[in-house]
Amino acid sequence: MVINNVKCLRAKKVIRFIIIAVLALAVLIAGSTAVMNLIIIKSTKGNIVSLEGAAENKDYDCIIVLGAKVMPDGTLSPILKDRVQVGLDLYFNGAAPKLLMSGDHGRKGYDEVGAMKDFAVNAGVDSRDLFMDHAGFSTYESVYRAKEIFGAKRVLIVTQEYHLYRALYIAERLGLQADGVTSDLRNYQRPLYNGAREYLARVKAFVMCIYKPEPTYLGETIPIYGDGNLTND
Repeated sequence: MVINNVKCLRAKKVIRFIIIAVLALAVLIAGSTAVMNLIIIKSTKGNIVSLEGAAENKDYDCIIVLGAKVMPDGTLSPILKDRVQVGLDLYFNGAAPKLLMSGDHGRKGYDEVGAMKDFAVNAGVDSRDLFMDHAGFSTYESVYRAKEIFGAKRVLIVTQEYHLYRALYIAERLGLQADGVTSDLRNYQRPLYNGAREYLARVKAFVMCIYKPEPTYLGETIPIYGDGNLTND
């Protein structure tokens, strides 16, 4: 009986230790991810500028419009439409001479950048001023390729505010001079989901910016100051 009691006490101690260790680990992870998010937001907040401020600067190589979902019928989702619209407003107000549409065109039948370009050209953009990055499969890859493939040095990045902090942080860590303009022209669906997803994405970006892996594809350079029609597929 005594032996059984001793075994029971030992088992309880082991379980208690495991619970404490798991809780401590959870607190450590939560704290670390919160710090990473705070660093990304605080370090880039000053690089978010107004459309008017960006237009007055006129010192950018290009405007990077980051891709998002395209609907099955080929139209832009609300989030993407607003990004492209703000990019167009910046272009027409002289903020930069070139537009770089960067998104996912990694499979047949789904083409973010083609839909973005069609929208922009229909709005009056000269196709020579509009470059497409077909391999912008993530924010990290879009920014990396903007520098290494298109030769951009000073850029304006356009996306929604919750996403913009991460994009600007990646740009800074990869050696690009970048400012950002928000494209929040309406209220979007699933704000809690978008916020939670972005929280985790910032943690991933923080780690990636330490190791700086190459993107899925690199390839030959296509200078951003040239003819955007070279990126047509």
